[in-house]
Amino acid sequence: MEKAFVNLIYLVASILFIVGLKLLSHPKTALRGNYAGAVGMLLAVIGVFFEKGALDLPLIAVGILIGTGIGAYIALKVEMTGMPQMVALLNGLGGLASFLVGGDSLMEEVAKNSPYLSNLQFTISTAATGIIGAVTLTGSLVAFGKLQGLMPEKSVRYFGDQIVKVLFFVGSIALGYFSVMHPTAIEYYWYIVIVASILGVLLVMPIGGADMPVVIALLNSYSGIAASATGFVLNNNVLIIAGSLVGASGIILTQIMCKAMNRSLPNVLFGGLGAATTSKGEEDIYSGKIRSTSAEEVAMLLDMAQRVVIVPGYGMAVAQAQHAVRDLYNQLTDRGIEVEFAIHPVAGRMPGHMNVLLAEADIPYDKMKEMDEINSSFEQVDVVIVNGANDVVNPLAKTDPTSPIAGMPILDVDKAKTIIVIKRSLSPGFAGVPNPLFIQENALMYFQDGKKATQEIVTALKDT
Repeated sequence: MEKAFVNLIYLVASILFIVGLKLLSHPKTALRGNYAGAVGMLLAVIGVFFEKGALDLPLIAVGILIGTGIGAYIALKVEMTGMPQMVALLNGLGGLASFLVGGDSLMEEVAKNSPYLSNLQFTISTAATGIIGAVTLTGSLVAFGKLQGLMPEKSVRYFGDQIVKVLFFVGSIALGYFSVMHPTAIEYYWYIVIVASILGVLLVMPIGGADMPVVIALLNSYSGIAASATGFVLNNNVLIIAGSLVGASGIILTQIMCKAMNRSLPNVLFGGLGAATTSKGEEDIYSGKIRSTSAEEVAMLLDMAQRVVIVPGYGMAVAQAQHAVRDLYNQLTDRGIEVEFAIHPVAGRMPGHMNVLLAEADIPYDKMKEMDEINSSFEQVDVVIVNGANDVVNPLAKTDPTSPIAGMPILDVDKAKTIIVIKRSLSPGFAGVPNPLFIQENALMYFQDGKKATQEIVTALKDT
């Protein structure tokens, strides 16, 4: 009866995970998806306590309260601009938990001289947990360091780096084989963890800032696969299901991100596109061709417009300008002007970054338009305001086959009647290439912090 009750809890938790993922696929239902996933996780934790016979209710309550407190603190303290770093760190902690549980389970079985050590499901799953969990941990820590500015964002390459990565990968697989063949030799498992940890560093170091959305999605998938492997180690069905869902959804999201950048996953992992250094002479394309503007001029252009599109980018996130952008949106809509937001799939530093920022500022969900939905209508747009975006609106993606972003789908803002680019300087984006959009005849540059510039435009609008 107790086993059936635990299985029922696991079933309900699994259904909530699936429903939660479905709801998370759209900004309008994402909040309910978070709630569904949280309730599912709570039930899964309770189910584990019942299954293991740990029914010390006060102890369970204390554990849940501590975990809830840490989660609430993180949610309240971490700013939206720091969310990609936090996601990377959480992915890494998932990998750490997986390989520690795998190692602990192996040592426990060896100490008991258990016949379970001859079970291939257990031994293979344990080895997989060590490899994937360790790669996830160190890879995520490197991603965190790059995003946090603790190490260079640019691609770190050296002669023969691909061969070195292959050797470490083959080495971790070989050690995994020895661990399966000799499960009582626990040292093999920790050798796996050491080699795989180095592999994780080697895999992410050559990947630069331009590819961070893909890396975060991929590491999220790794953490799910590691958790699923741990589920096979523990024979825990809900962990297998939850890990599989995270792993599969992460892979799907990675493919979507790669498609949005017109790049293959191997190209991201081994190509090394990153925050390249601007080469000599690149700034010359701007010489004498930049036209600057002011808040008053932008306000006059907006006052005469019928349709305005705002393109948010990472610069907007850094400036924490989302609430000022909402004020601008309210000002324009109060005047009867149609306002929409054009969202590029890889704008920002993680998938959905711009959607989350705008939702935080209470921008209506139906005003957030995906690239494929809005691109065909830019010719009918009176004014486009590019706030902190760069590579995702760079025409070089279409015109220069030698550019690092060649072939990447972009937002066709260059077709609008007037383009206002809010940017602090002419510095390149993560891809490290100049942007000819800035010198187009219909483009005006507003050199200012994204938040301050938007606030100045709002003030000027009130005076028109």
